Amino acid sequence: MFDIFEMFGQAFILRSFIAGFFIVIAAALIGTSLVLRRNAMIGDGLSHVGFGAFALATVFNFAPLEFALPIVILMSFLILRLNEQNKVQPDAAIAMVSAGALALGTFVISITKGVNTDINNYLFGSILSISESDLILAVVFSLVVILLFLFCYNKIFALTFDEDFARAVGIKTDFYNIVFAVLCSIVVVLGMRLMGALLISSLIIFPTMSAMQVAKTFKKVVILSTVISLICFVFGMIVSYNFATPTGSTIVLVNVLVFLFCRFLRV
Repeated sequence: MFDIFEMFGQAFILRSFIAGFFIVIAAALIGTSLVLRRNAMIGDGLSHVGFGAFALATVFNFAPLEFALPIVILMSFLILRLNEQNKVQPDAAIAMVSAGALALGTFVISITKGVNTDINNYLFGSILSISESDLILAVVFSLVVILLFLFCYNKIFALTFDEDFARAVGIKTDFYNIVFAVLCSIVVVLGMRLMGALLISSLIIFPTMSAMQVAKTFKKVVILSTVISLICFVFGMIVSYNFATPTGSTIVLVNVLVFLFCRFLRV
């Protein structure tokens, strides 16, 4: 019989749960604006950048999180800049950055010899192996994202629905776009430990899409997507532990089922 106290009595499970708890909240908050702005796939693109950065960090023996975060932030600025200049279509900019970074990561890993590299950890996540130092970084950075999102809530709301109007009424749209790009980058890098490069976008997209099936206002979508994200994470962790399934994949499948259920309620 499954014993939840036995599960959380293990240190590595407790660390994973605490880190994931904060990460999924941050991802749900950022995901709401990304989905409504039709920029949901930027999470997928930046996760591939993170994959390339993690691969380079492994080769040069750098701390993966500290090395990947500034690189992902810089790439998010690049995508933002390309979009502003209208030289490249948004989806094309994301696709180019995504493909280039993924190719770099795969190339570096394939030619590296003598380095202990498990590509599955980069592609599908490895939250159960999170260390105490990683836990601290995950909690601190997640709290930064959550607090900044709440502090800038009204500005993010304005940018989400009508950036031109926000600019017209005096909101510094360029500045807040940069802030949002940084927050998105942090979420992607942190989420890769939980979901991996191939699945992180699901952590951003599914809770918001599920919430949008039943909620009618931005505020309600934000709140409900956060609740859904937490429920899916907790249930996914429990199922993963009980049946020895991959944690990231299990959480995604739970999110898929919740979305289908919410969609059914809407019909």
